[in-house]
Amino acid sequence: MTVTTATTAPHPVAEEQRLRRELAAVYRLVAHFRMTDLIFTHISLRLPGPDHHFLINPYGLLFEEITASNLVKIDLQGNPVEPTPYPVNPAGFVIHSAIHAARSDAHCVLHTHTRAGCAVAAQRDGLLPVNQMSLEFHGRLGYHDYEGVALNLDEQRRLVADLGDHSALVLRNHGLLTVGETPGQAFLRMYYLEKACEIQVTAQAAGAPLILPPADVRERAGRQLRGEDHGSDLQDDEAYDLAWQALLRLLDRIAPDHAD
Repeated sequence: MTVTTATTAPHPVAEEQRLRRELAAVYRLVAHFRMTDLIFTHISLRLPGPDHHFLINPYGLLFEEITASNLVKIDLQGNPVEPTPYPVNPAGFVIHSAIHAARSDAHCVLHTHTRAGCAVAAQRDGLLPVNQMSLEFHGRLGYHDYEGVALNLDEQRRLVADLGDHSALVLRNHGLLTVGETPGQAFLRMYYLEKACEIQVTAQAAGAPLILPPADVRERAGRQLRGEDHGSDLQDDEAYDLAWQALLRLLDRIAPDHAD
């Protein structure tokens, strides 16, 4: 006889608290790895449910000050849905609400203005396949031309079109953006996109000619790094999950108050 047990969906309040802790963890990790721009840039996370509410940082706090409880919950029009003493970055609302509305898989959206990211965003050819880390994004990276500070709602449709179905976007003359089905996935994509930019800028600064892998190698490595290649002898399907758990252990040691 086979016994089946019904699965119980998590309680909405408990699930929101769990997601708040995960998003706060990403903010602290971005601060720890020096990818912040003072109080600017933003990371958002869509909450489950039909209301299309999402969490974003309280405008005015440094990322190292952000906790699970002080994240702001807003709707797709940028209105707070709960009492909060904090405003929301208008440019953050324009960028993030557009992506959340258009991409059901983009639960978490992460945007940065790092030195290396901005340097590559200013280069005509964008991200080059100079290193294994950059190959995760080979053929899977969108580019959005600079239109000024993102304060105009009309830009949203072009931003979404340029992102397409990619997991990352270079905002030319501006910065980087990644999306993920989880906060951990969005963070790790940004971590490695940032590393790829750092490696490229360092390699270019040396002044020597760059060696780029052949096109077929780029494609294969990209599929391997994204878990899309099933022709290799071995597979590593746990890499991102293991890395995320290691990062959470790091936070437990250096910033346990992120979960408050």
